[in-house]
Amino acid sequence: MFVRKSKVKQNGKSYTYLQLVNNRRDASGKVKTDVILKLGREDLVSSSFVSDMVDALAPYADGATASADTEFQFLRSREVGVVWFLNELWNRLGMGMAISSLVEDRKFRNPVERMVFAMVAGRIVFPGSKLSIEHWVEDKVLVPGLKKVDVHNLYRAMDLLVGSDEQIQHAVFTSVAKEAKLELDLVFLDTTNTYFECDVDESPSGLLKRGRSKDNHPELPIVSIAFAVTKQGIPIRCWTFPGNTSDQKIVDQVKSDLGQWNLGKVIMVGDAGFNSAGNRKVLLRECGDFILGEKLRTGSQGAAVEALHRKGRYSPLANGLQVKNVVMDEGLATERRFVIVKNPDAEKRDRLVRDSIVAEVKDRLEALSQMEGKDHTKAACSLRSHGTFGRYVVQTKGGMLKLDRAKIESEELLDGKFLVSTSNMALDAADVAMGYKQLFEIERVFRDMKNVLEIRPVYHRLDDRIRSHILICWMAMVLVRYAEEETGASWFSISRALDDITAGLIETNSSFLWYTSQISDGAKEIFSKLGLKLPGKVLGVESKV
Repeated sequence: MFVRKSKVKQNGKSYTYLQLVNNRRDASGKVKTDVILKLGREDLVSSSFVSDMVDALAPYADGATASADTEFQFLRSREVGVVWFLNELWNRLGMGMAISSLVEDRKFRNPVERMVFAMVAGRIVFPGSKLSIEHWVEDKVLVPGLKKVDVHNLYRAMDLLVGSDEQIQHAVFTSVAKEAKLELDLVFLDTTNTYFECDVDESPSGLLKRGRSKDNHPELPIVSIAFAVTKQGIPIRCWTFPGNTSDQKIVDQVKSDLGQWNLGKVIMVGDAGFNSAGNRKVLLRECGDFILGEKLRTGSQGAAVEALHRKGRYSPLANGLQVKNVVMDEGLATERRFVIVKNPDAEKRDRLVRDSIVAEVKDRLEALSQMEGKDHTKAACSLRSHGTFGRYVVQTKGGMLKLDRAKIESEELLDGKFLVSTSNMALDAADVAMGYKQLFEIERVFRDMKNVLEIRPVYHRLDDRIRSHILICWMAMVLVRYAEEETGASWFSISRALDDITAGLIETNSSFLWYTSQISDGAKEIFSKLGLKLPGKVLGVESKV
């Protein structure tokens, strides 16, 4: 007796039906198949229905057989919830298919797609070295389709990834964009860097270079990482550059690569760090418009300073912000459009903070014993060089320190404001402001890369392994951000709800089986929101014979 599957096509769709059947021999000795019970469509047969049916039939089983079947021994347990969830999401987004399609023509004896998934899932659940993944897969979790893995095979899979970097990123982007319905009218660009814990110093022609470390490790070599992120917060592309690469080279490479993907009309959004005359030319030349942040404190001259001093009325937005549109050199080749955004709450806060600082500066100035033409006292030198109070102190020709009222007036002009510029003259000022405000999405991606995925420090020393490591982190970030976007919950909340799902290895008289623990309502809700299949009651059976 066994369960038979039969496929039927209805209205252009293929469905699989289950039947409980029994084989017997008739009088002539020929094998005949009798249908005992029709169970219905496979996707509608739940594990609870099967369990109830087994329980209902158990009293009619032979006493000795039932007794033998009920004898079992619990051996050990493994985590299964988060990895099962990630595997279902991996397949749902077509990422597994994208990896498999690149190796289907190559005769690999090892399951490359499964090894890549193990490294991606390990980076999310158990961030560590590739050697630690070997132990994690074999002893800690149940990875579907992968019982164990050798670290050397993981390195071979990494080498394959970096050799097909462009094809993999494009294949993953295509499948994710289709499934997640990505909105690509705005693409956010930003860079970060990460440091290396290795014996190798900066390499003459490789990635390891000295530069300005954003992690406050100037003594270590770094590598620069660029990400392109949608306004939903999902990264669509990553790049790896030497640690001393200039922003202009990064922007040039990013726009060139994205232009080859035929994304249509895209507005690139970047912070003030990318704003330079050279970068603006690159963004306009390659394909599409830009929205860039502007530095507020750039001296007393320049288009940005003039835009801030330009008079005009602010228009209120529904979220409480106020915007003002300013066009400089209208009708000329040097025409530039600025949007000034003011936050009234931040304006009040900036004013209160500055007033308290100015009050302290006044008290300290009054406490000084100053005389015209005399050397400064230690207290005067300390006040003038102070990082906060010294901003509002100016020295007269005679050497006396006094309150810098011109500085206070210039700071008042900037209270609660930020300034952005755009090459799109038709886009509504409110859309420009809100587009730039969404830049926090890429900042969140970098924060999660460093804290959730623990991308740093990197212990690889070969350039190809470094690129592959960052590519794995990018794929992991796609899974995390898509799950957060669809569920409306943080990854911390998602993983906490799924952590309790485990599988126990049970030994019976005839077999070993992995039996799933009880699944909480919170975990079921997460799977339901994404339309993913829950782990079955029995995840695997191995015969002792």
